[in-house]
Amino acid sequence: MLQRKFTEEQHMFRDAYRKFLTAEIVPHMEGWREAGCVDRDAFRRAGEQGFLMIWPDEKYGGMGEADFRFEQIIIEETNYARAGDWFNSLHSRLVGPYLTRFGNEEQCQRLLPKCVSGESVLAIAMTEPDAGSDIAGTRSSAIEHDDHWVLNGSKTFISNGINADIVIVAAKTDPDNNPHHMTLFVVERGMSGFERGRNLKKMGMKAQDTAELFFNDVKVPKANVLGEPGQGFIYLMKGLAEERLLGAVGYLSSAQLSFDLTLAYVQERKAFGKPVAAFQNTQFKLAEMRTQLDFSQVYVDQCVTSFNADQLSAVDAAKAKLVTSELQVAMGELGVQLHGGNGYMDEYPISRQYTDAKISTIYAGSSEVMKIIISRDFLGEDYTPFNTRNF
Repeated sequence: MLQRKFTEEQHMFRDAYRKFLTAEIVPHMEGWREAGCVDRDAFRRAGEQGFLMIWPDEKYGGMGEADFRFEQIIIEETNYARAGDWFNSLHSRLVGPYLTRFGNEEQCQRLLPKCVSGESVLAIAMTEPDAGSDIAGTRSSAIEHDDHWVLNGSKTFISNGINADIVIVAAKTDPDNNPHHMTLFVVERGMSGFERGRNLKKMGMKAQDTAELFFNDVKVPKANVLGEPGQGFIYLMKGLAEERLLGAVGYLSSAQLSFDLTLAYVQERKAFGKPVAAFQNTQFKLAEMRTQLDFSQVYVDQCVTSFNADQLSAVDAAKAKLVTSELQVAMGELGVQLHGGNGYMDEYPISRQYTDAKISTIYAGSSEVMKIIISRDFLGEDYTPFNTRNF
């Protein structure tokens, strides 16, 4: 059995967080799925017990815990409890660090404490109807005035979009001359011209509020500019490796749950007078998945170690994202197949495991984009195929 390295403190943290999920989150998930949105109180309850944002300094209300393995535990347990629809880590670890990484002290003191407590929910708005993985295709723009910027544009597929009180918005600030000249703006609930569209209906992740956002002449104070104007594109690129590591941790935990659900089912379900697990095809398929899960876990754990040492590269994060997201889908699909007709029924958890999985190969950079990033590492940016070279 694969042995993983966690400290005694981290094992205790895992146990405590698992109990929190069992008591405070899991019993409500079905209702939230039907409503299409997680109750905001989920963030407050997590904040009250110290499970929402653990990395900020104590002066902002956090624990000052920088070891990513604690966040890894939170993500693993959340996904294994079938509560991945609650995007707590997007709030806590994907968006939150933008404030300390690129913001100033005034912004941190003003915004972070409410984020740590769960009073304010975070989101980040990059994707647009015509700009997904290609962030340079962003059309939202902002024009500078004396003491503010005027922001216009629209965003779509924004996670936490309905619940969010604070949205970090990427917009071009020199669109005519430089497609990479972007600025990040902190847009707050209640700002005039900031409107939410539909809570989008999706194939899976039913409890996760995914919304359209509209910005119509929104006056954003210069105090709400995150970092240096024009550096937003660079800031976004710096955050992508961590985002993909966050994803990989969750995808792998979900794949592990699908494996466990399927293993339990095939040991109990009988066909032709014997358990489905007794058939060689079942054994071979699960053996392949077990091997892929273990190999992927070793790689992801190493990526976490690299991240803690500030050495995780964009390419290594892309590899982790590619392999684990595809594995999550593959394990969900195999689970449905081995469940037979029951696997197609919503009452069986494996059904949702499969429908929830597919988005993992698309958001935070599709599998195709991950392959481009990885191939550029060994081919180079300006690679020309052999048969098109001029001799």
